[in-house]
Amino acid sequence: MPPANPPPSRETPRHTLTNRGQADPIPALIPVEIEAHVPLPGEAGLRRNLFIRLGKAVGVDRAIAFTVLARGWSSLAGVGTLTLIARFLTPAQQGFYYTFYSLVAMQIVFELGFSVVILQTASHEAAHLQIAPDGSITGPEREHTRLASVLQKAVRWYTTAAVLMAVLLIPIGIAFLRHAANKFPGDHVRFVLPWILVVAASSLTFQLDPLFSFLEGCGYVPEVARTRLRQSLLSTALGWSMFLFHRGLFAPGCFILGQAFAGGWFIYRKRHLLGPLMRRATGQFRIDWGTEVWPFQWRIAVSWLAGYLTSQLFVPTLMNARGPVEAGQMGMSLTVCATLTTLSVSWMNTKAAPFGRMIARREYTELDRTFFRTLVQSTGAATLACALVFAAVAILSAHGVRLKGVPLASRLLPPLPLAMLFFGTVGNVIVIGEALYIRAHKQEKFMVNSILGAVYSLPVAYFIGRSLGPHGGAWGIAAAYAVGTAIIGLGYGTYTFLKWRRIWHHA
Repeated sequence: MPPANPPPSRETPRHTLTNRGQADPIPALIPVEIEAHVPLPGEAGLRRNLFIRLGKAVGVDRAIAFTVLARGWSSLAGVGTLTLIARFLTPAQQGFYYTFYSLVAMQIVFELGFSVVILQTASHEAAHLQIAPDGSITGPEREHTRLASVLQKAVRWYTTAAVLMAVLLIPIGIAFLRHAANKFPGDHVRFVLPWILVVAASSLTFQLDPLFSFLEGCGYVPEVARTRLRQSLLSTALGWSMFLFHRGLFAPGCFILGQAFAGGWFIYRKRHLLGPLMRRATGQFRIDWGTEVWPFQWRIAVSWLAGYLTSQLFVPTLMNARGPVEAGQMGMSLTVCATLTTLSVSWMNTKAAPFGRMIARREYTELDRTFFRTLVQSTGAATLACALVFAAVAILSAHGVRLKGVPLASRLLPPLPLAMLFFGTVGNVIVIGEALYIRAHKQEKFMVNSILGAVYSLPVAYFIGRSLGPHGGAWGIAAAYAVGTAIIGLGYGTYTFLKWRRIWHHA
Protein backbone atom coordinates (compact mmCIF):
# COMPACT_ATOMS: atom_id res chain seq x y z
CA MET A 1 0.00 0.00 0.00
CA PRO A 2 1.60 3.30 -1.01
CA PRO A 3 2.18 5.86 1.71
CA ALA A 4 0.19 9.07 1.42
CA ASN A 5 3.34 11.16 1.55
CA PRO A 6 4.50 13.47 -1.21
CA PRO A 7 8.10 13.28 -2.44
CA PRO A 8 10.64 15.78 -1.17
CA SER A 9 10.34 18.16 -4.04
CA ARG A 10 7.52 20.76 -3.90
CA GLU A 11 7.51 23.59 -6.39
CA THR A 12 5.04 26.46 -6.78
CA PRO A 13 4.69 28.72 -9.83
CA ARG A 14 5.82 32.32 -9.51
CA HIS A 15 3.88 35.19 -10.99
CA THR A 16 5.08 35.98 -14.50
CA LEU A 17 3.77 37.72 -17.56
CA THR A 18 3.32 35.80 -20.75
CA ASN A 19 4.42 37.17 -24.11
CA ARG A 20 0.83 38.32 -24.61
CA GLY A 21 1.04 40.50 -21.52
CA GLN A 22 -1.52 38.54 -19.50
CA ALA A 23 -0.80 37.47 -15.97
CA ASP A 24 -0.79 33.87 -14.85
CA PRO A 25 -3.57 33.21 -12.31
CA ILE A 26 -1.26 33.45 -9.29
CA PRO A 27 -1.68 36.56 -7.08
CA ALA A 28 1.26 38.94 -7.22
CA LEU A 29 2.05 38.67 -3.51
CA ILE A 30 5.23 36.68 -4.10
CA PRO A 31 8.49 37.41 -5.94
CA VAL A 32 7.74 38.83 -9.37
CA GLU A 33 9.88 38.17 -12.39
CA ILE A 34 8.57 40.02 -15.45
CA GLU A 35 9.63 38.85 -18.85
CA ALA A 36 9.88 41.82 -21.19
CA HIS A 37 7.60 41.63 -24.21
CA VAL A 38 9.72 41.61 -27.34
CA PRO A 39 7.82 41.07 -30.59
CA LEU A 40 8.97 37.91 -32.28
CA PRO A 41 9.29 37.85 -36.02
CA GLY A 42 7.08 35.64 -38.13
CA GLU A 43 7.74 31.94 -37.91
CA ALA A 44 9.75 32.02 -34.66
CA GLY A 45 6.95 33.87 -32.89
CA LEU A 46 4.37 31.44 -34.19
CA ARG A 47 6.43 28.50 -32.96
CA ARG A 48 6.80 30.03 -29.51
CA ASN A 49 3.08 30.76 -29.26
CA LEU A 50 2.36 27.20 -30.33
CA PHE A 51 4.64 25.82 -27.62
CA ILE A 52 3.01 28.08 -25.03
CA ARG A 53 -0.49 26.97 -26.00
CA LEU A 54 0.58 23.32 -26.07
CA GLY A 55 2.20 23.65 -22.65
CA LYS A 56 -0.91 25.21 -21.15
CA ALA A 57 -3.07 22.49 -22.69
CA VAL A 58 -1.17 19.80 -20.75
CA GLY A 59 -0.78 21.95 -17.64
CA VAL A 60 2.91 22.84 -18.02
CA ASP A 61 3.91 26.24 -16.64
CA ARG A 62 7.42 27.54 -15.92
CA ALA A 63 7.65 25.81 -12.55
CA ILE A 64 6.47 22.50 -13.96
CA ALA A 65 8.79 22.85 -16.95
CA PHE A 66 11.85 23.22 -14.68
CA THR A 67 10.59 20.44 -12.44
CA VAL A 68 9.96 18.06 -15.32
CA LEU A 69 13.39 18.90 -16.74
CA ALA A 70 14.97 18.01 -13.42
CA ARG A 71 12.88 14.87 -13.05
CA GLY A 72 13.40 14.02 -16.71
CA TRP A 73 17.14 14.27 -16.34
CA SER A 74 16.96 12.22 -13.15
CA SER A 75 14.99 9.59 -15.03
CA LEU A 76 17.47 9.49 -17.91
CA ALA A 77 20.36 9.49 -15.47
CA GLY A 78 18.57 6.72 -13.58
CA VAL A 79 18.65 4.56 -16.70
CA GLY A 80 22.39 5.22 -16.96
CA THR A 81 22.82 4.42 -13.26
CA LEU A 82 20.95 1.13 -13.63
CA THR A 83 23.28 0.23 -16.50
CA LEU A 84 26.35 1.14 -14.45
CA ILE A 85 25.07 -0.91 -11.51
CA ALA A 86 24.61 -3.91 -13.79
CA ARG A 87 28.05 -3.30 -15.32
CA PHE A 88 30.16 -2.62 -12.24
CA LEU A 89 28.35 -4.23 -9.27
CA THR A 90 27.76 -7.89 -8.61
CA PRO A 91 24.19 -8.97 -7.78
CA ALA A 92 25.23 -9.14 -4.11
CA GLN A 93 26.70 -5.63 -4.15
CA GLN A 94 23.49 -4.41 -5.77
CA GLY A 95 21.62 -5.67 -2.71
CA PHE A 96 23.84 -3.63 -0.38
CA TYR A 97 23.53 -0.62 -2.70
CA TYR A 98 19.74 -0.45 -2.37
CA THR A 99 19.74 -1.43 1.30
CA PHE A 100 21.80 1.71 1.95
CA TYR A 101 18.96 3.84 0.60
CA SER A 102 16.29 1.97 2.56
CA LEU A 103 18.20 2.33 5.82
CA VAL A 104 19.10 5.99 5.38
CA ALA A 105 15.42 6.68 4.71
CA MET A 106 15.06 6.26 8.48
CA GLN A 107 15.79 9.99 8.59
CA ILE A 108 12.00 10.30 8.36
CA VAL A 109 12.01 9.51 12.09
CA PHE A 110 14.05 12.65 12.77
CA GLU A 111 12.15 14.93 10.40
CA LEU A 112 8.79 14.54 12.16
CA GLY A 113 6.89 15.89 9.16
CA PHE A 114 8.50 19.33 9.38
CA SER A 115 8.94 19.84 5.63
CA VAL A 116 5.21 19.71 4.84
CA VAL A 117 4.39 21.85 7.87
CA ILE A 118 7.01 24.47 6.97
CA LEU A 119 5.82 24.76 3.37
CA GLN A 120 2.14 25.14 4.25
CA THR A 121 2.70 27.43 7.25
CA ALA A 122 5.06 29.67 5.27
CA SER A 123 2.66 29.82 2.31
CA HIS A 124 -0.24 30.92 4.55
CA GLU A 125 1.86 33.72 6.10
CA ALA A 126 3.50 34.78 2.81
CA ALA A 127 0.06 35.14 1.21
CA HIS A 128 -0.23 38.48 3.05
CA LEU A 129 3.29 39.77 2.30
CA GLN A 130 5.21 41.18 -0.65
CA ILE A 131 8.72 39.79 -1.14
CA ALA A 132 10.96 41.82 -3.45
CA PRO A 133 13.62 40.26 -5.69
CA ASP A 134 16.35 41.55 -3.35
CA GLY A 135 14.80 39.66 -0.42
CA SER A 136 13.21 42.66 1.34
CA ILE A 137 9.75 42.04 2.77
CA THR A 138 6.88 44.48 3.14
CA GLY A 139 3.49 43.87 4.64
CA PRO A 140 1.77 43.46 8.00
CA GLU A 141 4.13 43.22 10.98
CA ARG A 142 2.30 40.21 12.39
CA GLU A 143 2.63 38.03 9.29
CA HIS A 144 6.24 39.18 8.74
CA THR A 145 7.22 38.14 12.26
CA ARG A 146 5.32 34.87 12.09
CA LEU A 147 7.13 34.02 8.85
CA ALA A 148 10.46 34.59 10.61
CA SER A 149 9.29 32.42 13.49
CA VAL A 150 8.62 29.52 11.12
CA LEU A 151 12.14 29.70 9.67
CA GLN A 152 13.90 29.99 13.03
CA LYS A 153 12.05 27.04 14.53
CA ALA A 154 12.76 24.87 11.50
CA VAL A 155 16.49 25.63 11.38
CA ARG A 156 16.95 24.93 15.08
CA TRP A 157 15.19 21.57 14.90
CA TYR A 158 16.84 20.33 11.71
CA THR A 159 20.33 21.21 12.91
CA THR A 160 19.82 19.24 16.11
CA ALA A 161 18.14 16.34 14.31
CA ALA A 162 20.93 16.12 11.71
CA VAL A 163 23.51 15.51 14.44
CA LEU A 164 21.32 12.90 16.12
CA MET A 165 20.73 11.19 12.79
CA ALA A 166 24.44 10.84 12.06
CA VAL A 167 25.27 9.61 15.57
CA LEU A 168 22.55 6.93 15.56
CA LEU A 169 22.31 5.74 11.95
CA ILE A 170 26.01 4.97 11.46
CA PRO A 171 26.28 2.27 14.16
CA ILE A 172 22.75 0.94 13.56
CA GLY A 173 23.40 0.52 9.85
CA ILE A 174 26.78 -1.14 10.36
CA ALA A 175 25.31 -3.62 12.85
CA PHE A 176 22.40 -4.55 10.55
CA LEU A 177 24.50 -4.88 7.41
CA ARG A 178 27.14 -6.95 9.21
CA HIS A 179 24.45 -9.27 10.57
CA ALA A 180 22.94 -9.74 7.10
CA ALA A 181 26.37 -10.25 5.51
CA ASN A 182 27.32 -12.94 8.04
CA LYS A 183 24.22 -14.94 7.08
CA PHE A 184 25.44 -15.12 3.46
CA PRO A 185 29.23 -15.47 3.78
CA GLY A 186 29.67 -16.30 0.11
CA ASP A 187 28.91 -12.67 -0.83
CA HIS A 188 31.77 -10.72 0.75
CA VAL A 189 31.16 -6.99 0.40
CA ARG A 190 33.06 -4.13 2.03
CA PHE A 191 30.36 -1.74 3.09
CA VAL A 192 31.49 0.18 6.21
CA LEU A 193 33.12 3.25 4.62
CA PRO A 194 30.46 3.59 1.88
CA TRP A 195 27.75 3.48 4.55
CA ILE A 196 29.46 6.17 6.66
CA LEU A 197 29.66 8.41 3.56
CA VAL A 198 25.93 7.88 2.85
CA VAL A 199 24.94 8.92 6.38
CA ALA A 200 27.31 11.91 6.48
CA ALA A 201 26.09 13.23 3.12
CA SER A 202 22.45 12.66 4.11
CA SER A 203 23.00 14.69 7.29
CA LEU A 204 24.13 17.62 5.15
CA THR A 205 21.16 17.48 2.78
CA PHE A 206 18.84 16.99 5.76
CA GLN A 207 19.75 20.45 7.06
CA LEU A 208 18.88 22.00 3.69
CA ASP A 209 15.39 20.52 3.57
CA PRO A 210 13.64 23.10 5.77
CA LEU A 211 15.18 25.99 3.82
CA PHE A 212 13.98 24.58 0.50
CA SER A 213 10.49 24.03 1.93
CA PHE A 214 10.45 27.55 3.37
CA LEU A 215 11.49 29.17 0.09
CA GLU A 216 8.93 27.15 -1.82
CA GLY A 217 6.27 28.31 0.60
CA CYS A 218 7.37 31.89 -0.06
CA GLY A 219 6.97 31.37 -3.82
CA TYR A 220 10.56 30.92 -4.99
CA VAL A 221 9.66 28.02 -7.23
CA PRO A 222 11.50 28.52 -10.54
CA GLU A 223 14.71 29.08 -8.56
CA VAL A 224 14.14 25.95 -6.50
CA ALA A 225 13.27 23.97 -9.63
CA ARG A 226 16.45 25.15 -11.37
CA THR A 227 18.41 24.17 -8.28
CA ARG A 228 16.85 20.70 -8.35
CA LEU A 229 18.14 20.38 -11.89
CA ARG A 230 21.63 21.52 -10.87
CA GLN A 231 21.54 19.09 -7.95
CA SER A 232 20.64 16.26 -10.28
CA LEU A 233 23.42 17.12 -12.73
CA LEU A 234 26.12 17.45 -10.08
CA SER A 235 25.05 14.37 -8.14
CA THR A 236 25.01 12.33 -11.35
CA ALA A 237 28.55 13.44 -12.20
CA LEU A 238 29.89 12.56 -8.75
CA GLY A 239 28.00 9.27 -8.47
CA TRP A 240 28.90 8.00 -11.93
CA SER A 241 32.55 8.83 -11.34
CA MET A 242 32.57 6.31 -8.48
CA PHE A 243 31.37 3.57 -10.82
CA LEU A 244 33.99 4.45 -13.40
CA PHE A 245 36.69 4.28 -10.70
CA HIS A 246 35.34 0.86 -9.65
CA ARG A 247 34.09 2.16 -6.31
CA GLY A 248 30.40 1.58 -6.98
CA LEU A 249 29.28 1.27 -3.35
CA PHE A 250 30.52 4.83 -2.76
CA ALA A 251 28.15 6.05 -5.47
CA PRO A 252 25.06 6.49 -3.19
CA GLY A 253 27.02 8.75 -0.85
CA CYS A 254 28.38 10.77 -3.78
CA PHE A 255 24.95 11.11 -5.33
CA ILE A 256 23.69 12.62 -2.07
CA LEU A 257 26.83 14.72 -1.63
CA GLY A 258 26.28 16.34 -5.04
CA GLN A 259 22.80 17.39 -3.95
CA ALA A 260 24.26 18.90 -0.78
CA PHE A 261 26.86 20.97 -2.67
CA ALA A 262 24.43 22.38 -5.25
CA GLY A 263 21.72 22.98 -2.65
CA GLY A 264 24.12 24.69 -0.26
CA TRP A 265 25.22 27.15 -2.95
CA PHE A 266 21.59 28.03 -3.70
CA ILE A 267 20.84 28.65 0.00
CA TYR A 268 23.94 30.86 0.26
CA ARG A 269 22.63 33.01 -2.61
CA LYS A 270 19.36 33.53 -0.71
CA ARG A 271 21.13 34.80 2.40
CA HIS A 272 19.72 38.32 1.86
CA LEU A 273 16.23 36.94 2.52
CA LEU A 274 17.02 34.23 5.05
CA GLY A 275 19.57 36.16 7.13
CA PRO A 276 17.29 39.02 8.25
CA LEU A 277 14.49 36.58 9.00
CA MET A 278 16.83 34.48 11.17
CA ARG A 279 17.90 37.60 13.10
CA ARG A 280 14.42 39.08 13.44
CA ALA A 281 13.01 39.23 16.97
CA THR A 282 9.72 37.34 17.03
CA GLY A 283 8.36 38.64 20.35
CA GLN A 284 4.59 38.60 20.85
CA PHE A 285 3.85 37.52 17.27
CA ARG A 286 5.83 34.30 17.53
CA ILE A 287 3.89 31.29 16.28
CA ASP A 288 2.69 29.16 19.17
CA TRP A 289 3.93 25.85 17.84
CA GLY A 290 2.23 23.81 20.53
CA THR A 291 -1.28 25.02 19.78
CA GLU A 292 -1.12 26.16 16.13
CA VAL A 293 1.21 23.71 14.42
CA TRP A 294 1.90 20.67 16.58
CA PRO A 295 -1.65 19.23 16.29
CA PHE A 296 -1.05 19.16 12.52
CA GLN A 297 2.60 18.16 12.67
CA TRP A 298 2.41 15.15 14.95
CA ARG A 299 -0.18 13.57 12.69
CA ILE A 300 2.08 14.21 9.70
CA ALA A 301 4.98 12.64 11.62
CA VAL A 302 2.96 9.51 12.38
CA SER A 303 1.82 9.30 8.75
CA TRP A 304 5.38 9.61 7.44
CA LEU A 305 6.71 7.03 9.88
CA ALA A 306 3.92 4.66 8.87
CA GLY A 307 4.77 5.37 5.24
CA TYR A 308 8.36 4.32 5.87
CA LEU A 309 7.20 1.08 7.43
CA THR A 310 4.84 0.55 4.49
CA SER A 311 7.48 0.44 1.76
CA GLN A 312 11.06 0.99 2.90
CA LEU A 313 11.26 -2.19 4.97
CA PHE A 314 10.79 -4.48 1.97
CA VAL A 315 14.42 -4.34 0.85
CA PRO A 316 16.04 -4.78 4.30
CA THR A 317 13.63 -7.66 5.04
CA LEU A 318 14.58 -9.45 1.83
CA MET A 319 18.23 -8.66 2.47
CA ASN A 320 18.07 -10.35 5.86
CA ALA A 321 15.82 -13.28 4.88
CA ARG A 322 16.52 -14.07 1.23
CA GLY A 323 19.93 -12.59 0.59
CA PRO A 324 21.36 -9.60 -1.28
CA VAL A 325 20.46 -10.83 -4.79
CA GLU A 326 16.69 -10.82 -4.32
CA ALA A 327 16.94 -7.67 -2.21
CA GLY A 328 18.77 -6.04 -5.11
CA GLN A 329 16.01 -6.99 -7.56
CA MET A 330 13.35 -5.52 -5.30
CA GLY A 331 15.47 -2.44 -4.61
CA MET A 332 16.07 -1.67 -8.28
CA SER A 333 12.37 -2.25 -9.10
CA LEU A 334 11.22 0.05 -6.30
CA THR A 335 13.74 2.66 -7.43
CA VAL A 336 12.25 2.61 -10.92
CA CYS A 337 8.77 3.00 -9.39
CA ALA A 338 9.94 5.88 -7.19
CA THR A 339 11.51 7.64 -10.17
CA LEU A 340 8.31 7.36 -12.17
CA THR A 341 6.28 8.58 -9.20
CA THR A 342 8.50 11.60 -8.66
CA LEU A 343 8.33 12.52 -12.34
CA SER A 344 4.54 12.12 -12.48
CA VAL A 345 3.71 14.16 -9.38
CA SER A 346 5.65 17.16 -10.71
CA TRP A 347 2.33 18.53 -11.95
CA MET A 348 0.80 18.18 -8.48
CA ASN A 349 3.75 19.23 -6.32
CA THR A 350 4.04 22.61 -8.05
CA LYS A 351 0.57 23.42 -6.73
CA ALA A 352 1.23 22.78 -3.02
CA ALA A 353 1.83 26.39 -1.96
CA PRO A 354 -0.78 27.90 -4.36
CA PHE A 355 -3.35 25.53 -2.82
CA GLY A 356 -2.47 26.97 0.58
CA ARG A 357 -2.94 30.53 -0.66
CA MET A 358 -6.28 29.69 -2.32
CA ILE A 359 -7.50 28.13 0.93
CA ALA A 360 -6.32 31.14 2.96
CA ARG A 361 -8.49 33.32 0.67
CA ARG A 362 -11.35 30.77 0.57
CA GLU A 363 -11.13 30.45 -3.22
CA TYR A 364 -12.55 26.93 -3.18
CA THR A 365 -13.95 26.89 -6.72
CA GLU A 366 -10.57 27.75 -8.21
CA LEU A 367 -8.91 25.30 -5.81
CA ASP A 368 -11.04 22.37 -6.98
CA ARG A 369 -10.78 23.28 -10.63
CA THR A 370 -6.98 23.40 -10.43
CA PHE A 371 -6.70 20.26 -8.32
CA PHE A 372 -8.83 17.93 -10.42
CA ARG A 373 -7.24 19.08 -13.68
CA THR A 374 -3.78 18.53 -12.21
CA LEU A 375 -4.73 15.13 -10.79
CA VAL A 376 -5.77 13.92 -14.25
CA GLN A 377 -2.49 15.18 -15.71
CA SER A 378 -0.35 13.51 -13.02
CA THR A 379 -2.22 10.21 -13.21
CA GLY A 380 -2.04 10.16 -17.00
CA ALA A 381 1.70 10.80 -16.91
CA ALA A 382 2.18 7.97 -14.39
CA THR A 383 0.15 5.49 -16.43
CA LEU A 384 2.01 6.29 -19.63
CA ALA A 385 5.43 6.16 -17.98
CA CYS A 386 4.75 2.80 -16.31
CA ALA A 387 3.46 1.31 -19.58
CA LEU A 388 6.57 2.44 -21.48
CA VAL A 389 9.01 1.10 -18.89
CA PHE A 390 7.14 -2.21 -18.61
CA ALA A 391 7.28 -2.62 -22.41
CA ALA A 392 11.03 -1.91 -22.40
CA VAL A 393 11.66 -4.50 -19.65
CA ALA A 394 9.53 -7.06 -21.50
CA ILE A 395 11.58 -6.53 -24.68
CA LEU A 396 14.87 -6.93 -22.77
CA SER A 397 13.55 -10.11 -21.16
CA ALA A 398 12.27 -11.57 -24.44
CA HIS A 399 15.57 -10.98 -26.24
CA GLY A 400 17.73 -12.14 -23.33
CA VAL A 401 19.98 -9.08 -23.36
CA ARG A 402 23.02 -9.73 -21.16
CA LEU A 403 25.64 -7.60 -19.48
CA LYS A 404 28.78 -9.26 -18.12
CA GLY A 405 27.07 -12.61 -18.69
CA VAL A 406 24.06 -11.74 -16.51
CA PRO A 407 20.63 -11.18 -18.15
CA LEU A 408 19.95 -7.45 -17.84
CA ALA A 409 16.25 -7.99 -17.11
CA SER A 410 17.15 -10.27 -14.17
CA ARG A 411 18.39 -7.24 -12.25
CA LEU A 412 14.70 -6.32 -11.89
CA LEU A 413 11.76 -8.39 -10.70
CA PRO A 414 10.05 -10.66 -13.26
CA PRO A 415 7.29 -9.05 -15.39
CA LEU A 416 4.28 -10.08 -13.26
CA PRO A 417 5.46 -8.75 -9.86
CA LEU A 418 6.88 -5.72 -11.63
CA ALA A 419 3.43 -5.01 -13.12
CA MET A 420 1.98 -5.25 -9.60
CA LEU A 421 4.45 -2.63 -8.37
CA PHE A 422 3.56 -0.38 -11.34
CA PHE A 423 -0.12 -0.63 -10.39
CA GLY A 424 0.90 0.58 -6.93
CA THR A 425 2.86 3.41 -8.54
CA VAL A 426 -0.18 4.79 -10.36
CA GLY A 427 -2.28 4.43 -7.22
CA ASN A 428 0.42 6.18 -5.21
CA VAL A 429 0.25 9.21 -7.50
CA ILE A 430 -3.49 9.54 -6.85
CA VAL A 431 -3.07 9.14 -3.09
CA ILE A 432 -0.25 11.70 -3.00
CA GLY A 433 -2.46 14.22 -4.79
CA GLU A 434 -5.37 13.67 -2.41
CA ALA A 435 -3.11 13.94 0.64
CA LEU A 436 -1.49 17.12 -0.69
CA TYR A 437 -4.93 18.71 -1.15
CA ILE A 438 -5.94 17.84 2.43
CA ARG A 439 -2.65 19.03 3.94
CA ALA A 440 -2.89 22.35 2.13
CA HIS A 441 -5.68 23.06 4.66
CA LYS A 442 -3.04 22.67 7.41
CA GLN A 443 -4.85 19.51 8.48
CA GLU A 444 -3.70 15.88 8.52
CA LYS A 445 -6.54 13.44 7.90
CA PHE A 446 -4.51 10.68 6.27
CA MET A 447 -2.87 9.52 9.49
CA VAL A 448 -5.32 6.63 9.99
CA ASN A 449 -4.83 5.61 6.36
CA SER A 450 -1.06 5.53 6.82
CA ILE A 451 -1.31 3.56 10.05
CA LEU A 452 -3.58 1.00 8.39
CA GLY A 453 -1.06 0.71 5.56
CA ALA A 454 1.77 0.09 8.03
CA VAL A 455 -0.25 -2.43 10.06
CA TYR A 456 -1.03 -4.26 6.83
CA SER A 457 2.50 -4.05 5.36
CA LEU A 458 4.57 -5.07 8.39
CA PRO A 459 3.34 -8.69 8.52
CA VAL A 460 3.44 -8.79 4.72
CA ALA A 461 7.11 -7.82 4.72
CA TYR A 462 8.02 -10.14 7.59
CA PHE A 463 6.07 -13.32 6.87
CA ILE A 464 5.68 -13.25 3.09
CA GLY A 465 9.14 -11.76 2.59
CA ARG A 466 10.70 -14.59 4.60
CA SER A 467 8.76 -17.31 2.79
CA LEU A 468 10.94 -19.60 0.71
CA GLY A 469 8.10 -20.87 -1.46
CA PRO A 470 7.54 -19.83 -5.10
CA HIS A 471 4.91 -17.29 -4.05
CA GLY A 472 6.91 -15.81 -1.21
CA GLY A 473 9.70 -13.31 -1.16
CA ALA A 474 9.56 -10.48 -3.66
CA TRP A 475 6.62 -12.05 -5.57
CA GLY A 476 4.45 -12.19 -2.46
CA ILE A 477 5.40 -8.69 -1.35
CA ALA A 478 4.54 -7.23 -4.78
CA ALA A 479 1.14 -8.96 -4.84
CA ALA A 480 0.28 -7.86 -1.32
CA TYR A 481 1.43 -4.33 -2.15
CA ALA A 482 -0.98 -4.18 -5.10
CA VAL A 483 -3.89 -5.40 -2.95
CA GLY A 484 -3.10 -2.86 -0.24
CA THR A 485 -2.96 -0.09 -2.83
CA ALA A 486 -6.41 -0.97 -4.16
CA ILE A 487 -8.15 -1.33 -0.79
CA ILE A 488 -6.37 0.99 1.65
CA GLY A 489 -4.75 3.51 -0.71
CA LEU A 490 -7.31 4.11 -3.43
CA GLY A 491 -10.35 2.88 -1.51
CA TYR A 492 -10.12 4.31 1.98
CA GLY A 493 -7.83 7.15 0.88
CA THR A 494 -10.32 8.48 -1.67
CA TYR A 495 -13.13 8.14 0.87
CA THR A 496 -11.11 10.24 3.35
CA PHE A 497 -10.40 12.88 0.72
CA LEU A 498 -14.03 13.23 -0.39
CA LYS A 499 -15.34 13.25 3.17
CA TRP A 500 -13.20 16.10 4.47
CA ARG A 501 -13.40 18.11 1.26
CA ARG A 502 -17.21 18.06 1.56
CA ILE A 503 -17.19 18.96 5.29
CA TRP A 504 -14.74 21.86 5.04
CA HIS A 505 -16.06 23.47 1.90
CA HIS A 506 -19.70 23.09 2.86
CA ALA A 507 -18.96 24.83 6.16
